[in-house]
Amino acid sequence: MTDEAAHQRLEEIAAKRLSVSDAGRPEAVGKQHGRGRMTVRERIAALLDPDSFREIGGLVEPARDTELTSTLNAPADGIVTGWGRIEGRPVYLLGDDFTVLGGSVGVVGAEKTHRIMDMAEKNGHPLIWLLEGAGHRIQDGLDSRHFASAGTTFWHLARLSGWVPIVTAVLGPGYAGPTNMASFADFRVMWRGHSQMGIGGPALVRAATGEEIETEALGGAGVQADRQGLADMAPETEEDCFRAMRRYLSYLPSNSGQRPPVAAPDDPIGRREEALADIVPESSRRAYDMRRILELVFDRDSVFETKPSHARNMVTAFARIGGHPVAVVANNPMFLAGMLDSKAAEKAARHIAIADAFGLPLIYFVDMPGIFVGSGAEATTLGLRSAKMLYELGVASVPRYSVMVRKGYGAGYYAMNGGRGFHADGCWVWPTSELCAMSIETALNVAYRRDWQNAPDPAARKAELEADIRRNLTALRAVEHFGVDDVIDPRDTRRVLAEAIAMAAPRPHDSGPPKKRAISPI
Repeated sequence: MTDEAAHQRLEEIAAKRLSVSDAGRPEAVGKQHGRGRMTVRERIAALLDPDSFREIGGLVEPARDTELTSTLNAPADGIVTGWGRIEGRPVYLLGDDFTVLGGSVGVVGAEKTHRIMDMAEKNGHPLIWLLEGAGHRIQDGLDSRHFASAGTTFWHLARLSGWVPIVTAVLGPGYAGPTNMASFADFRVMWRGHSQMGIGGPALVRAATGEEIETEALGGAGVQADRQGLADMAPETEEDCFRAMRRYLSYLPSNSGQRPPVAAPDDPIGRREEALADIVPESSRRAYDMRRILELVFDRDSVFETKPSHARNMVTAFARIGGHPVAVVANNPMFLAGMLDSKAAEKAARHIAIADAFGLPLIYFVDMPGIFVGSGAEATTLGLRSAKMLYELGVASVPRYSVMVRKGYGAGYYAMNGGRGFHADGCWVWPTSELCAMSIETALNVAYRRDWQNAPDPAARKAELEADIRRNLTALRAVEHFGVDDVIDPRDTRRVLAEAIAMAAPRPHDSGPPKKRAISPI
């Protein structure tokens, strides 16, 4: 080949590459900007380290092998794929291109998708998926030659789950396929006010059921992030979505075969916060914000809460202590008195599973007045949901610690890793702790009702019984028979936890039976 011919071919390839880029498609880019949204390549540039993205499959053409697809114009077949870096660490990335047939992915685009998933599995790096659009392209799917095999996307996702972090962001319409795919992710972000999730959009719902409903009411952030918890976070801007994704990954290893990344500590282990000494109100009926305790105990500015607007009676977060990343599960008395309901149990169970998959120690902060009862609770199958939370704690193999802050009542105490029920690697109580099989009020009304009701002065007798019971529930009594490791000054919590985690093996030896797997309650 002559130099002239070689240059001609290079120019031809460069022209082709330009034609599918943002610079070569100004009209399509303008429409996307007119919707107030970035293009997929702009999003990739905003998410990854500068100049680190290497695209593969950018020059592919759609299959065009039926009458329905013969004239399709679909640059990159609707999906941008490749790899790059976040904080210097390699990641693999998929990004739906909404400017190409509404973000639908064709036959060749699916091959690109599976190629990236294969790479993520083989090389052990996180998988990121920027979702916006219709999922599988209808035109390609209306051909049994393509659809009969079903494709291996969900098989790949199941294989990747728990091996590498999977992070998704839904940044526009995300009904059907994108929701199915996002549901496999460990961390799901949606852009508040701009994105939706759900099994089917309003048009499909109308056709299938006759129900008339607007898109935000069906699948907006108010539903899927706040009420249902399908999304872990719903920031107000695209940039905040990317910041959340980067921060989530900063706590995790690239795969479950590696240890979590330890940051250089810049906060003294011995820092004692005087505010912790009296942060718990004297009255057990008064609320306080558990999140403030977490902020005071863990490394400064390291607490990263997930699902912050969903099931707020339960706090799930990642944090660092002495630079070591940990996962936190905590009751929050500010909401529903911190009681356990189905949404809180599911929220905690998933967080436990993620921590266990990637080797992060679990730290519980406990103020558990009990598990909800009644027909409303039963309608949510709380028996199964709470069992799921217990199950995840039972199968977890990472170090596990508990700090009793105030109430530890009934089965909820077990679910929150209280005492030695799940062989905790460390269990401590604050002087403000109360531990018992059920709430004092419930015990008085169930076990001692006749006693105080038949007394000459029922109110006085009830108060006397309450005082007698309360004297038996103290932190000091809890340590007298070695039910917990120690009662500690709240101001020493940071040091105690940091020392324990620094000494812990990454995963204690598992001496359980040689079974293939456990069976989840759900």
